[in-house]
Amino acid sequence: MLFSAFLSLAVLAQGQKKTQIAFLADVHLQVPFTELEGTDYLGIINPETGKPTLIRTMEAQLHSTRIFNENYFAFLAALEDLANRGIKLVALPGDYTDDGQPVHLRGLQKILEKYEQEYDMQFFITTGNHDPVRPFGTEAGKSDFLGKNGMEQSIVSHPDLAKPETNLPAIITQDIAKMGYDGVTSILQNFGFKPEQNQLFWTTPFAQYDVENYTFAKAKQAAELSNRMYEVAPGYTVPDVSYVVEPIDGIWLMAIDGDVFIPRDGAPEDGDNYGGASTGYNNVLTHKKHLIAWANKMAEMAKNNGKTLIAFSHFPMLDFNDNASAEIEQLMGKNKWQLERVPDAEVAKAFADAGIKIHFAGHMHINDSNITTSGNNTLLNVQVPSLAAYPAAYKLLTIDGQKLEIETVEVNTKAFTEHFPLYEMEYEYLKNTAPEKLWNHEILNTEDYAAFTQFHLKELVRLRFIPQDWPEELSSFLAQANAQDILKKINGKQSKLLSSWQGSDLIEDFHKIRSADVLAFDDIPKSRIHDYKLLIKASAKSEKESQDVVKMQLQLMLKILDKFMHGTPADHFIYNLKTGKIRQK
Repeated sequence: MLFSAFLSLAVLAQGQKKTQIAFLADVHLQVPFTELEGTDYLGIINPETGKPTLIRTMEAQLHSTRIFNENYFAFLAALEDLANRGIKLVALPGDYTDDGQPVHLRGLQKILEKYEQEYDMQFFITTGNHDPVRPFGTEAGKSDFLGKNGMEQSIVSHPDLAKPETNLPAIITQDIAKMGYDGVTSILQNFGFKPEQNQLFWTTPFAQYDVENYTFAKAKQAAELSNRMYEVAPGYTVPDVSYVVEPIDGIWLMAIDGDVFIPRDGAPEDGDNYGGASTGYNNVLTHKKHLIAWANKMAEMAKNNGKTLIAFSHFPMLDFNDNASAEIEQLMGKNKWQLERVPDAEVAKAFADAGIKIHFAGHMHINDSNITTSGNNTLLNVQVPSLAAYPAAYKLLTIDGQKLEIETVEVNTKAFTEHFPLYEMEYEYLKNTAPEKLWNHEILNTEDYAAFTQFHLKELVRLRFIPQDWPEELSSFLAQANAQDILKKINGKQSKLLSSWQGSDLIEDFHKIRSADVLAFDDIPKSRIHDYKLLIKASAKSEKESQDVVKMQLQLMLKILDKFMHGTPADHFIYNLKTGKIRQK
């Protein structure tokens, strides 16, 4: 729900002391207007603007869980919105680039510095599994940049990575390599990775000082990467760039580096010798246990010094499927729907017992919340949506003593269509050379970024999720079924109460609600929401044991949908740090 600026003005008028922090997750920034070092290649020339442009193909981004190109405009729109609201503190919970390439890290640095200088904003970032992709730098590149005449253009950091079968010669530049911790933190050091003189406190899991004997000189020494190393496995030492910072009196931001890169058997300094970090906190419990002890230490220190501790990291600490993960596994299969990313219950217990009360996470590109209690401790995990997916939004936290107000602020803009003439070139090229790769041209008729992200999700469901995740029997049935067919499959009946829609609408809306929670209700006809509730009720009453595979799968699907529609509040709510209670705003 869009947050009214009137509320912010009312707060100021009443003289209440409140602190606001915005959380922008999974920006996946790829700067389209830039220069690549080591080459004079600037990208493809836009026929309408004459500007050289560095973007990926539409065909590529419609198969990806993230938008590659238009999210640049959404990021700028989000920052402008924050500037207009007067928000000064902004946290980025990882994946602020799309693989930690130097060219895009520099682009992000330039953008953040602009808003620091012009609007007095302070940015605090932590790592995601896309930045860095490995603990140490690796050669990399992509073969699906948009090139001359709509063809695919390969841009790689090493000639050996170039695909010989491509029509255009590969562009070679180190600017597209994946940087490790050293490169990422060096370019972005001024956004939390090192202390600033005006900050009241700054520390790491390895620092030996506390609040009483804190000095800026000690913090600068602790910030050196060489002083932030741990042994992830015997003989393998890698960085951990977690930190706590007090940017304003009374507020501690805990930026947790949840990346865990587990080595194979190769050289310790070889980035390619390590696995990726996308599993998240399950690997923290086995390979990065010092974070739990540090979280406990910081929570105790914050409590003893009267500070409000707000934690954020890239990875979720709680189940992000509205506690429907067991049913999803039963319906989709063990390794489907990114279930490997669901944190074990031990993760939530460990951080709740450590004293973390609230945590903002990204990674999943969804709007969601979940809450758990362990003993006398309550932990709220807030899933921040991605600006590169549906729903494009950020979270706005307002701290008023022990009362925390959390709101989802949707981001939209009409200034996002600059690349569309280039996509027209790609479409014409595919039509003439590879019609099997043609995408739905209607996406170029979308009038704003919100509609664009919805269309992106629709095509992603069709092109990727249904073929990869959904059971074939159920997806085949829904491809041919209408609302009456579905009800009849459930209980053998039909109803005049149902409106007219197709099974494909149900699958698409299922993904919308999973991604946006109740925010999706504004993007789905009310009649369909009514019908889904009717089907859920009918399914709950129908026989549970059946030899009809599709019926059983439908029952599971509707049970999952019911949980999606009735989870912990996720759009606009109040969380009381003292009582651990949460209520819808």
